Amino acid sequence: MTLLPPGKRFDWANFGVRVLSAVVLVPAVLFAVWTGAWLFLVMIAVAVALLAIEWGGMTAPGAPARVSAAVTAAVLAGVLMAHQGHVHLAWLAAGAGALAAAVIARGVSERPADAALGVVYIGIPCLCLVWLQATHQGPWWTMMLLAITWSADIGAYAVGNALKGPKLWPRISPNKTWSGFAGGLATAMAAGVAVVFFSPFQLNLAAAALVGLLGGLATMGGDLWESVLKRRFGVKDSGDLIPGHGGLLDRVDGLMFAVVVVAVARLVNARGWGH
Repeated sequence: MTLLPPGKRFDWANFGVRVLSAVVLVPAVLFAVWTGAWLFLVMIAVAVALLAIEWGGMTAPGAPARVSAAVTAAVLAGVLMAHQGHVHLAWLAAGAGALAAAVIARGVSERPADAALGVVYIGIPCLCLVWLQATHQGPWWTMMLLAITWSADIGAYAVGNALKGPKLWPRISPNKTWSGFAGGLATAMAAGVAVVFFSPFQLNLAAAALVGLLGGLATMGGDLWESVLKRRFGVKDSGDLIPGHGGLLDRVDGLMFAVVVVAVARLVNARGWGH
């Protein structure tokens, strides 16, 4: 009789490191969200530089500094324009920056498409985040975005580790399970409802649950997309900046997708939906 191997226990050590990292990062992010536009802009600018450095190191090993600088400059040009209220020009600047980054990458014998993708991948979420924060009740919308994203990530990790079960997409991300997927969606919906319930939000609870559901789906979609990218470029993590998470790209991959969904929800809400 062959005994089945014991199931993998809940990884309390890694979970603890993740919690400690969050204890440090979360207050800093929330302080920037509520303190003022300029501190929020500085936070985004620092994040753009760090993300671009990781992107250059991951996709352009022959000339990481030049590609990272090109991606940083392109994204920040659009972010600054969006911060000044010139949103349409910001999108044009991001598009032009993607082309410029591709030209620079080609000039140093790196893949132009990967450099351009870096501008698109990092730039679109940043422009959406700047726009979202600047709208009416923008800090509350940003708070809901963060709550949904963090809850989806924590819920998926905790439930998936506790319940295990069938794998979600083993070829791309062998550790993710369907139980974790369901847990992440449930906690994301609960987070969306909780933020609206305990705040002066102009959004009904059913709409908040829907935003939570879509934001949770986007969060896990972004996480899977990052796994695809890392497999393509042959790296385990995008970096080692954050203990328990790897690089900053590993930490905000879900947020980068979710912010687009929440920005669209905010745009639709401005037209009278969800009241």
